[in-house]
Amino acid sequence: MLVLRLILESFRFAWNALKMNLLRTILSLLGVTIGIFAIISVFTLVDSLEKNIRESFAFLGAGVIYVGKWPYTPDASGVYRWWDFWRRPNTSYNEFKFLQENLSSQSGISIYARRGGVTLKRGSNSLGDITLIGASTGYTDIFETDIEMGRYFTVTEIESGRNVAIIGSNLASALFPRGESPVGKEVKLSSLKFTVVGVIKKEGESFLGTPSNDDNCIIPYNSFRKIYQTGTGAWDEIESNIGVKGMENDVGLVELEYEITGLLRSKRGLKPKEKDNFALNRPEAIANAIGSVFDVFGIAGWIIGGFSILVGGFGIANIMFVSVKERTNIIGIQKSLGAKNYFILFQFLFESIFLSVIGGAAGLVLVVFITFIPMGSMEVTLTLKNIVLGLGVSAAIGTVSGIIPAALAARLDPVIAIRSN
Repeated sequence: MLVLRLILESFRFAWNALKMNLLRTILSLLGVTIGIFAIISVFTLVDSLEKNIRESFAFLGAGVIYVGKWPYTPDASGVYRWWDFWRRPNTSYNEFKFLQENLSSQSGISIYARRGGVTLKRGSNSLGDITLIGASTGYTDIFETDIEMGRYFTVTEIESGRNVAIIGSNLASALFPRGESPVGKEVKLSSLKFTVVGVIKKEGESFLGTPSNDDNCIIPYNSFRKIYQTGTGAWDEIESNIGVKGMENDVGLVELEYEITGLLRSKRGLKPKEKDNFALNRPEAIANAIGSVFDVFGIAGWIIGGFSILVGGFGIANIMFVSVKERTNIIGIQKSLGAKNYFILFQFLFESIFLSVIGGAAGLVLVVFITFIPMGSMEVTLTLKNIVLGLGVSAAIGTVSGIIPAALAARLDPVIAIRSN
């Protein structure tokens, strides 16, 4: 009850200070408002930018290791040794079957290959520059493939390399403009007829314009091999990659990585002292690189807003010193009626925190207005974490700024305080 009484009384005094000296209070709180706005707006934009970029790379999947020829990132020394990587053999279908049969720490595995600039036709309608993907079983375990109409390939269709296809929403709209269902209809690809068995749900454009399934056509991997060379050792062949999804209990996919490395080295006949002639890539490597860049922006936000908050802290302290001076007589009366020092201390301290939080809340309101500004495909969101951070920093500034004036008020002699004008 005492704490509640202290808080209510502090709110009342703070509100009176706001009403009686509105201009002075607003100008003093402006520093806190600008500081919180600067910090939280930077954090909001950075968090939103990072979120949009990470979502743009969602097509790579999560908890997956990709086996291929080229690594995603440079080595530990920062050098990308392309002159060594291009000599490596491409991943083959036999290696995929070998890993599929022998890997025990995987929850999904698929081999796939891509070819851009392909033309898909249906009657007089044609669509060029699409991406053709040859996919095996387990492809939907690795990549998000939300089938809106129809189904995915059966094991028989994949193994036998039947001419069936799954098309993206943009292809369905362009090749079937009258709204008819594409499922069961035929399309033409490289002079071959393929029956559409599924249509992928529309995904839309990502922030970075990374690949989506809207303009993709997926066919069985063995059908893809009938059209293009893969894993044959020819110089003009299309590179295939193997995606392996780890188990939930394999933290960091350490066990899966060791198992893939051992099996693939054995399959390729590498000697113990020979280096790996394949790359094990993870989407987390890209995410970590992105995160380290945004950490720098976060530090910059603290520096930019820190100076404004420092000025705001002095403004809050100035208000509290003036408030103590104006209410010295009231403090003397309260102490003469039995008010303890801690009651006076907390009364002014709570008032300082309340005023500072008002300034911080005003800064957060300004940040909310930023979220309504259109920024193309980037979606800006003020998260609960940043709201709590803004209010927390405001409360901390109010505590630091009000502690000295509150301590001076608590130590006043009641007799001298009552006699003051």
